[in-house]
Amino acid sequence: MSRRSSGVAGVWAEAQRQQQRQREAQQRAVVQGERQRRAYERDLARMQREQQAAYRQGREADARLRTEELEAQVAALGALLAEGCRAAPFRVAALTRPEQVAPFEPGPLGRPVAMPDPAHYQAQGGWTAGRRAQAQQEAQARYQHDWHAAQAAEAHRVRRLAEYRAQYDAWAAQQLAEVRAHNAGLAQLVDALRAGDPGAAVDYFTAALYASGAWPEGFPRQVTAAFDRGARRLVLDWELPSIEVVPEVKSVRYVASSDQEKETARPVTQRRALYRDALAQCVLLVLRDLFAADEYGVLDSVVLNGFVDDVDPATGRRAEIFLASVSVPRAGFAELNLGQVSAVECLVEALRGQLSARPDQRAAVRPGRRPADVGTGVVSHGGGGEPDLFTMDPIEFEGLVAELFRARGMQALTTQRSNDGGVDVEALDPDPISGGRIIVQVKRYRNTVPPTAVRDLYGTVQAAGANKGVLVTTSGFGPGSYGFAEGKPLTLVSGVELVELLHQHGLRGRLGEGGSPVPAQRAGSGPGAGTGTGASNGTGDAEGVGGSEGSHDFNLLGMTWSGSVSLDVCALVCWGGRVLGEEHFVFFNNPENPGSSVRMVPGVGGDRAAVRVVFDALPEGADRLVLVAAVDPEANPGQDLAGFTHAAICLRDAVGRELDRLPVSDGRAGETALVLGSFRRRAGGDWDFVPGGGGYRGGLAELVAQFGITVA
Repeated sequence: MSRRSSGVAGVWAEAQRQQQRQREAQQRAVVQGERQRRAYERDLARMQREQQAAYRQGREADARLRTEELEAQVAALGALLAEGCRAAPFRVAALTRPEQVAPFEPGPLGRPVAMPDPAHYQAQGGWTAGRRAQAQQEAQARYQHDWHAAQAAEAHRVRRLAEYRAQYDAWAAQQLAEVRAHNAGLAQLVDALRAGDPGAAVDYFTAALYASGAWPEGFPRQVTAAFDRGARRLVLDWELPSIEVVPEVKSVRYVASSDQEKETARPVTQRRALYRDALAQCVLLVLRDLFAADEYGVLDSVVLNGFVDDVDPATGRRAEIFLASVSVPRAGFAELNLGQVSAVECLVEALRGQLSARPDQRAAVRPGRRPADVGTGVVSHGGGGEPDLFTMDPIEFEGLVAELFRARGMQALTTQRSNDGGVDVEALDPDPISGGRIIVQVKRYRNTVPPTAVRDLYGTVQAAGANKGVLVTTSGFGPGSYGFAEGKPLTLVSGVELVELLHQHGLRGRLGEGGSPVPAQRAGSGPGAGTGTGASNGTGDAEGVGGSEGSHDFNLLGMTWSGSVSLDVCALVCWGGRVLGEEHFVFFNNPENPGSSVRMVPGVGGDRAAVRVVFDALPEGADRLVLVAAVDPEANPGQDLAGFTHAAICLRDAVGRELDRLPVSDGRAGETALVLGSFRRRAGGDWDFVPGGGGYRGGLAELVAQFGITVA
């Protein structure tokens, strides 16, 4: 029979067993930890291999994409003439404006006030004849009171409708007068053109060249022309693109061993051949556009001299270097099938023209007859003492922007176009406090720069680790762009501001034919500031709804939304969160504020409601313009804003062109009024748009009460 030892030997044995178990547990932990470490190292190695493979695939895809872009650029150059020949020829009818204006839409003013129904005013209560008679008198009194109130409201509506109609009729008459004057001017141009007037011929055919949409972005469009009436010959000098239109790089591949992209240079002979072919196509396309536009049989022949504005290798000075010249009779040109020709052979052999053998080295040819040789009627577009930023060579334009930064005391370099990463100019401000690395992007636009370009610049600044980003354009920016840039290290420079900066630092530049753009609004004066249309836009001085306020330009703020709900759109001119006064609450019964800087107008271009705003003319005490909307209780009694979706404020210039589209929050069930958004004055005088979205269940009365307006 065994027994448990309770002596010293037993205690010692138990301690030995405990130590053994601890050693075994530690050994198992070591083994388990080693297994986990090896598993982790295997997983880490696999993940690194996968990351390296994904990284390599990404870099290879980027290299292929760059190669495809280079090939597409070359292919587009090769198809320039063929694509241009597919375009419809220029016609005077394209410039004719239809004699129609937006129809009169009175909105709520067009709905008569409902008269009270006598059946709803029946006497109630009363057990005695006297009490019933008293009840009948009270009901009749209520009916008479409501009837007189409705009659007064209807008279007020009719009066306001007549005023609004008179305002519309005046605007419509002005619009029609302008359209008819424009069309009459075109008719006079056609008559003068038929008669062979040199000025009319030059104006018409240069307009045809500028109207062509066949030219890629960045191609110059400078022309000097004259018309020989006796010979029925148009003589012109036309600027050709520089060698930079042909990519210097042929392909790009990724080298994994050095983790770099390797560029393969395009052979000089190939680049020269591509450039000669592009120049020949340009010359033929100009000829095609001119003869195709001659719907009145004015031209018997055309003399065309093609030049580049570059440094003359013989003198070292900038000059017009002629690289092509040709004299073409109409009959000879009509026999050509331009869609199938070899451009160089057609120009040199079929048309007996001249084309530089080494245009990449600026080897000149002797030009033919020049516009100045005609003697009279010489007209130039795009030239002059001040270079036109719209037609300047892209490389030269970026160099001018870099020179501006250097003139402001910074170091600045233009980037290599083949791998610029979205950066056109990189500058370094030496100021130890506010300076640092600056990323500059250059946008030579004629229309408003979209907010996406500003967002892209911000992404580039963050990716490059720069201190600041600057977006320079020849046009302007909308409220969406200014709103995104607010509070970020971004600076937006509009075209007007760019020209002013250039002149301040002794540099030259202008925007368009007259030396300045044709903006929808003066730079810094409001939303869409600086959105110039460029030179020779053919729009004249047409105004939008209601005319202009003196010398001020204005914007149209049009409202669009989905759903059948009818809304009353109103505007409040405010300082902070309070309206300046009840007269600055603009709605259907008060369609304009004092001074008419804010006015309700009929919508255009599909807008369901519109407000015309002269931001420059708003009262000095105003720092914001608030747009609100409420369900029309007469048209949609009992309805809420649940059906108010896909809404936006369409920002238009004075002639109705859309500049920007500002999104608005959707309505919510139970709410009958909401703030659409507000335009707020910045410190520098510009206006930013701040989206709204605050909803109210008590309708327009509750909403405007928040701004200090009491609705009876």
